[in-house]
Amino acid sequence: MALEPAKNLRLEIGHVLFIDLVGYSKLLIEEQKGRLRQLTDIVLATAQVRESANEQVVRLPTGDGMALVFRNSAEEPARCALEIAEALKEHPEIRVRMGVHSGPISGVVDVDGRANVAGAGINIAQRVMDCGDAGHILLSRHVAEDLESFGHWQPRLHDLGECEVKHGVRVSVFNLYEDELGNPQLPKKFQALKKQRTRIRWAGVAMALVLLATILAAFLIILRNPARLASVAPEKSIAVLPFENLSSDQNNAYFAEGIQDEILTRLSKIADLKVISRTSTQHYKSAPENLSEIARQLGVAHVLEGSVQKSGDAVRVNVQLIKAANDSHLWADTYDRRLTDIFSVESEVAKAIADQLRAHLSGRERNVIAAKPTDNAQAYDAYLRGLAYSLKTSNTPANAIGAQKYLKEAVRLDPKFARGWALLAYVDARYYSTQSLQPTISLREEARQAVETALTLQPDLDEALLAKGYYNYACLKDYNTAEHYFEQARQLLPNNSRIPEFLAYVERRRGHWDRSESYFNEAERLDPRNVNLLIQHAFSYRSLHRFPDALRKLDQVLDITPGDLDTLVEKAAIAQAEGDLPRAAALLAPLHPSADDPGAVEMQVYQAILERRPGKMIPRLQEILAKPDPALGYINGELRFWLGWAQEVAGDHAAAHESWQRARSELESFLKEQPENYILIEDLALTNMGLRDKAALTLAEHAMALVPIEKDALTGPFAIEILARVAARMGEPDRAIAALQKLLSVPSAGALAAGVPLTPALLRLDPMFDALRNDPRFQEFAASPAPE
Repeated sequence: MALEPAKNLRLEIGHVLFIDLVGYSKLLIEEQKGRLRQLTDIVLATAQVRESANEQVVRLPTGDGMALVFRNSAEEPARCALEIAEALKEHPEIRVRMGVHSGPISGVVDVDGRANVAGAGINIAQRVMDCGDAGHILLSRHVAEDLESFGHWQPRLHDLGECEVKHGVRVSVFNLYEDELGNPQLPKKFQALKKQRTRIRWAGVAMALVLLATILAAFLIILRNPARLASVAPEKSIAVLPFENLSSDQNNAYFAEGIQDEILTRLSKIADLKVISRTSTQHYKSAPENLSEIARQLGVAHVLEGSVQKSGDAVRVNVQLIKAANDSHLWADTYDRRLTDIFSVESEVAKAIADQLRAHLSGRERNVIAAKPTDNAQAYDAYLRGLAYSLKTSNTPANAIGAQKYLKEAVRLDPKFARGWALLAYVDARYYSTQSLQPTISLREEARQAVETALTLQPDLDEALLAKGYYNYACLKDYNTAEHYFEQARQLLPNNSRIPEFLAYVERRRGHWDRSESYFNEAERLDPRNVNLLIQHAFSYRSLHRFPDALRKLDQVLDITPGDLDTLVEKAAIAQAEGDLPRAAALLAPLHPSADDPGAVEMQVYQAILERRPGKMIPRLQEILAKPDPALGYINGELRFWLGWAQEVAGDHAAAHESWQRARSELESFLKEQPENYILIEDLALTNMGLRDKAALTLAEHAMALVPIEKDALTGPFAIEILARVAARMGEPDRAIAALQKLLSVPSAGALAAGVPLTPALLRLDPMFDALRNDPRFQEFAASPAPE
């Protein structure tokens, strides 16, 4: 059997055995050729190579080794490696090391015009091999985990841990050996790492002893002056923890949440107080045991605990103000009122706390705290129900519909309820932007009417000014007007973290990323454990391809909400962008997103497509689409596009064509009511691309015109990415290359799934760009190093 170059391979998963002659460079040229011929003969004589009908044996351009690419399972290269080791026992003069990895490979044309094989699968197999010495058979963790499912491999696999290889990449490595095959010795790289860790450990011990002495000295100072402990947080600072629902009817939980939020809202309007936002306190229990630790995390000196009991129109509210440093109760009270008089409780509690903390109240602040938003108890009850839905962290259609439903009821019951109108306007604008509600012209108009009504009823209402700013930001993309109203609201809401948060959004749309980050930092000081705020900050870092910073923010989120599905999906998106499919798979595989979380579902589908193994996700998509949720609107058509793509990559072209035809029909039905929904138009462009319809290019250009990058630095790049994808598939490589060149030069979070940034690493994996793989310009993009 002769060595044959790979021919016409499409990008797929290959099981790669990389073999390298140790000491090759020290041999004379004739000796090099002889050793390589001997090794080649030994390799071709192995039973595994002779029996594998689909293998490709490739001579790598370095000339001192070769890669064997198997197509069926990870067992093939492992068995082959052991056979080679057995054969080499009779040739001690031939010393080799071997590495095994499963990953993407594809047919390419090299600089000399010859067919060859390349891809991350071969590169990582070589990196794994580089960690070893003569005689070692090293496996990547991905391969080892595949082999562990077969009992007979388990005794032969030995976890060595991580090894740093070229470009600072770290790979997890296993050593494969048995009896007299393989090399059981610890590789030299790992021996050096072990010594380094020992030195670091002793240095760490010494540093820890010095640090401990410093801490003890500081502790003695604090013991002599306890007042210093309290000075860590401002004395006039407070966090309002979730109020416990003591009602026999657990459906009254919304009422306890509403009372807590209303008291907090009144306190936040006092400029002389530092008040932590509800979004940071909602993750704690109503009456936790570790109050001092919670106060430290939130940066406050005082904590308010409370409970609410509601029976019919009778309400009892218990509150107690606690000094966190010594867990002492400064003040407590119980209020028994009728539902019609609940506003007086909220006002009295806020006033009492201000008095206890000796906060200065201006005349305006006194009036604002005492204000009664409505005389209609039923309207207020509906408002609190809508408020509870709007405060939920997940932007699901169910939460959006619930908030909108009850707020509409509140203003129907009391058309003069200005705060009700203001919250309805904000909810409409928010869910128009997140598309938790279908972003129709009528929804945008409803938001406009709601905010204008609120301002007509009460021109200086702080919540209405904030809602007006958000409406201009989210619905009109009028960032100058939005900033104007946000700055007005800031004067009236000194503790409201949403204002610097929204200003951060405005600045990143303008492309002022540094200013945006300053606003994010300001918002986090007011709201340090706001999960959505941290995720949005991470999203900015992801757009800038500052992946370590993004991961740090996401880890903060997981510290607050361990196991949060959407956060794990965000981390997986970064892993995909970095080309680390095993890490992305480890994050995504344990997740079971529901149908109302399409972003997470699409991420799992995209992972399977990148792995070129989409078959496992096709039944899941078919299950969701068998009973589509009407609340998802056009997203059902988007999911059907993904079904078609998965079917195409799996090789079922007829099924893919049928899915795309249905997707196009479903998506087009929403265009009349959502003519400015650029995501809908991008979905249509991709779907028409699948159907090879030239309308795809027109639609992609239309999306670019709707959201030009010059006016929106955050989402403007999405349409450029769609154009690049469409042009690549539609046989217009020059347009695709031009779009990629633009896209790779600006910050961008990515147009597909959960916003996976299109990076050089992802270009090497995504099958949508297969048509460009032999284009030298594309190869240059794909070979670009990752950003520092």
